[in-house]
Amino acid sequence: MIHDISALDTNKIYTYSDYLTWQVQERLELIKGRLFKMSPAPMRYHQELSGALFGEFRNYLKGKPCKVFHAPFDVRLPKSQIELRDKQIYTVVQPDIVVVCDHAKLDRKGCLGAPDLIVEILSPSTAAKDVKDKFVVYEEAGVQEYWIVYPGEHVLEVFKLDEHRKYQLERIYTREDTVEVGIFKDFSIDLREIFEEAVDEMSEDKANEHRL
Repeated sequence: MIHDISALDTNKIYTYSDYLTWQVQERLELIKGRLFKMSPAPMRYHQELSGALFGEFRNYLKGKPCKVFHAPFDVRLPKSQIELRDKQIYTVVQPDIVVVCDHAKLDRKGCLGAPDLIVEILSPSTAAKDVKDKFVVYEEAGVQEYWIVYPGEHVLEVFKLDEHRKYQLERIYTREDTVEVGIFKDFSIDLREIFEEAVDEMSEDKANEHRL
């Protein structure tokens, strides 16, 4: 059992079996066996955005078979459908929001296999990982829809798998737009409402900086 992150070797390749033995304060992810430290407690506007988006999905999915989860929630992405044991899994991530429609993928540890939709809200310390490393593993795993939210720019990028199981940029949305959720036929989200809290908070923070 490891209780201090300093005891972990960042050059080593780890598995989910190793991950389960870590009792450290920091939140960690594994991407193809490589260790990534997640950002400390997110900024408030990150939480506002996450909460607003999660609420939209939760309200829509009431009484429906699909389920929505928010971080921290472990998503294990195996290399194949026959390599499902803990010591065979090299990717474990904690996306901001996850939608899962196949209940067979859900267990007491989280989700085993590709969710149907994943949302990542970028933070300065995790932006490169979310845009590059996670993009690749989500595409390879078969996550149908990947949303990347840029809080500071009030922009949402939506990627969808094509017939060749490669991500294509469906569209770049701004805070004035309404986004259609591709995995559902009758669900859309007004981004003006989603980004409203973030805009208010950023204005408040700038005002506080001037007062200081």
